[in-house]
Amino acid sequence: MTRHPKLLPALLAGFAMAALQARAAAVPEYLAAAIADPSRPAADKVRDVDRKPAETLEFAGIAPGEQVAELLPGGGYFTRIMSKAVGSSGHIYALVPALSPDDPPGTPDFSARVRTLAAEPTYSNVTVVSEPFAQLKTPVPVDMVWTSQNYHDLHNFPGLDLGVFNQMVFEALKPGGIYLILDHVAASGAGASETSTLHRIEPDTVKREVLAAGFVFVGSSNVLRQPSDSHTAKVFDPAIRGRTDQFILKFRKPAHP
Repeated sequence: MTRHPKLLPALLAGFAMAALQARAAAVPEYLAAAIADPSRPAADKVRDVDRKPAETLEFAGIAPGEQVAELLPGGGYFTRIMSKAVGSSGHIYALVPALSPDDPPGTPDFSARVRTLAAEPTYSNVTVVSEPFAQLKTPVPVDMVWTSQNYHDLHNFPGLDLGVFNQMVFEALKPGGIYLILDHVAASGAGASETSTLHRIEPDTVKREVLAAGFVFVGSSNVLRQPSDSHTAKVFDPAIRGRTDQFILKFRKPAHP
């Protein structure tokens, strides 16, 4: 028992502050600067507490000068940060599915929001590539292919063979390149059965599919895991949206055949 109980809260607060400072010091300066960039929308910055961009991008290993292909960038949350992280000597290719003449009226244009982003002078190193995902091809070989919260959706693209798709990702990467997949966790045993309902997928299913394309598994991160998530709610449910249990899997294309 401590002889100075009034000092305990202060000591605990000091330890907590030291831990936070050590964690901040561990984040590379270029990532910290990219996340603190004033051109980021305020709404994006509010989401940082849940999305943990510093820890996520550090695990991915993104670095200045890299060429990165981002699959289905959505509103550009990570696009903006990665644009600043790779800097003027790097480039971000935002890959979105092209609209087909056969698409029904009202089919959303997945490229609209990221095209608006890419038109801003501060994101001049972002190029939007719109093409059928069944014919995925990056303009140049890239150092990393990144997809966050939407690998599961690839299971729902009509006519898209995931085995062929992951092989195209493999071919798009430079030798030694990284395939980074972040997505919502499905219940154990669900596999890919809930990709169109709850918008979740089991991590082991993703791992099995990607390894079949010739990738080597590098590791996983638990930084976005949420043990309180029951895995039974749709990810858009207001009660859990933004705070779902998520996995991050990192794969590498072998440097030599």
